[in-house]
Amino acid sequence: MHIVDRRLNPGSKSLENRQRFLRRAKALVQGAVKKSSQDRDIKDVLEGGEVSISLDGMDEPRFRREGGTRDMVLPGNKKFVEGDWLPRPNQSGGKGSGAGEGDSEDAFRFVLSRDEFVDLFLDDLELPDLAKRKLADTENEGIQRAGYATSGSPANISISRTVSRALARRVALRRPRQEDIEALEEELTRCDGERRAELLALLEALKAKVKRIPFIDPIDIRYRRFEMVPKPVAQAVMFCLMDVSGSMSEHMKDLAKRFYMLLYVFLKRRYKHVEIVFIRHTDRAEEVDEETFFHGPASGGTLVSSALVAMHEIVRARFRPADWNIYAAQASDGDNMTSDSGLTGQLLTDKILPVCQFFAYLEVGEAANYTFDMPDSSLWTLYERLRNDGAPMSMRKVSERGEIFPVFQDLFKRRGKQERVA
Repeated sequence: MHIVDRRLNPGSKSLENRQRFLRRAKALVQGAVKKSSQDRDIKDVLEGGEVSISLDGMDEPRFRREGGTRDMVLPGNKKFVEGDWLPRPNQSGGKGSGAGEGDSEDAFRFVLSRDEFVDLFLDDLELPDLAKRKLADTENEGIQRAGYATSGSPANISISRTVSRALARRVALRRPRQEDIEALEEELTRCDGERRAELLALLEALKAKVKRIPFIDPIDIRYRRFEMVPKPVAQAVMFCLMDVSGSMSEHMKDLAKRFYMLLYVFLKRRYKHVEIVFIRHTDRAEEVDEETFFHGPASGGTLVSSALVAMHEIVRARFRPADWNIYAAQASDGDNMTSDSGLTGQLLTDKILPVCQFFAYLEVGEAANYTFDMPDSSLWTLYERLRNDGAPMSMRKVSERGEIFPVFQDLFKRRGKQERVA
């Protein structure tokens, strides 16, 4: 979201303070958007709607003079006279007081459209380490400087280029300088006779030449010129791996689907050249379409290695690692057959992680059965060991709907080059 403030600078306020206020207001709106998203259903997870922010801290800063002697007239004053001490106001400033204790102010409520809601929600998210291994098909969506033009919008006037061309023209046409005219006028006041007549004639000629050669001529004006150019875009693929085995309860599947729904909207909204591959697995894995992935029923045993094998085969067939940025997001309850742990670790170490830019693992659980002293699942223990060895992995646990949004924000928030996801 971009807030454009076109008001003139009023008295006692500065542009710097007003811009700081707008940035603070945007942060409050983003926080309200993320908070309101936590209680929504999966089908309207990113729909627009009403959000509210607190009025506390929304006052625009301004300068005011402290101390000194000032004479003021306060209309309607029937309580104080000159010399009285004014009581200190309460800490709440008269806002939010109890019943019968004064006026209070409600929160500021407003309605956001779906596009505004999504833009605010996804504003600070990105795919980590999106390297341009190979450029995808270019699109005419970028603009770049393309020199100068003799016509254009007043907003694109190049002042420096215009002034330099005007200076060059005045020098070439030998336009008299104002300093020379002033020097002749000063000399005129000190002389008389024939010299005075010569100076008057010279001054008249110089002033006439100044009028013929303007300081800025329309032929001097230059406008910055821009043109549309093909903008290279890095191509990437996101693999969505979801456990749909019998150990996954409906609550767990709902948590996983919420996470993938956010991921799907995020990728489709922010990146035009990102392929999304949906793989669901029980004791066998299959690539499915979006509708089947989110709504199709399935049940069975659990073999995590089957999903990794399917992903590896798809990468070999369609996504050459040298050309594609490869990402993967896996959701599971952590349950896996003991005999499959060795193969799962080997596939991750030798086949999957070496070609991935980023691998995110979300472990879902039942809220009623979750405690902090519970032992880690076999899959979590395996992945944690690989992450400690330096693998590009991120791991999070969720057991309630309200935890999905903070976890998603944490996994894909914009980070510095040296910051690694833990």
